[in-house]
Amino acid sequence: MFVQVIQGQVADAARLRARLDAWLTDLAPGAQGWLGSTGGVTADGRAVMLARFESAEAAQANSDRPEQGAWWAETASVFDGEPTFKNSQTVDADTPGDPEQAGFVQIMQGRSSDPERARALMAEDDTDWAAFRPDILGTLSIGHDDGEWTMAIYFTSEAEAREGERKEPPPDVAAMMKEMDSLSVGETTFLDLTDPWLSSPG
Repeated sequence: MFVQVIQGQVADAARLRARLDAWLTDLAPGAQGWLGSTGGVTADGRAVMLARFESAEAAQANSDRPEQGAWWAETASVFDGEPTFKNSQTVDADTPGDPEQAGFVQIMQGRSSDPERARALMAEDDTDWAAFRPDILGTLSIGHDDGEWTMAIYFTSEAEAREGERKEPPPDVAAMMKEMDSLSVGETTFLDLTDPWLSSPG
């Protein structure tokens, strides 16, 4: 899988949503290899979009379409300043539930001193998350250059997510989280999408 992370500041979330709705209507049918998108705007105007494709080649083919270029030229004007783009093929998805049904999505971003170890820890985790945290419908972990990472966590609702946060984790989970914390460099950023924009083909 290939994921492009697009971020920037916006003053009018509704205008950005309208532009994305236009893409879904007019351009999505011709976007070969597009798997879906997650997006939204935080309460303080930080917009983030995660566009998933089957491959980097599929994403590039979409970007090369003239209609895509025209759509983006207009969409870029919604942002205050230049939005940032981060591309990645280091992607891990876990779906104990159906992320498309999420009522709340939290985007976390940070940097790891040992991204390979962090990725291995998550891969080795055999926790029954559906039983422990039924509020978590799925996660999408994305690795970037220099140890930076982005993770999207899909929750049933914000209220259930906050309730779940208060649960005491099993010993194995607590140990994993402790080691993950030890690999963290600097502060982790949290982007709370209380009105997540979730879309997929069909």
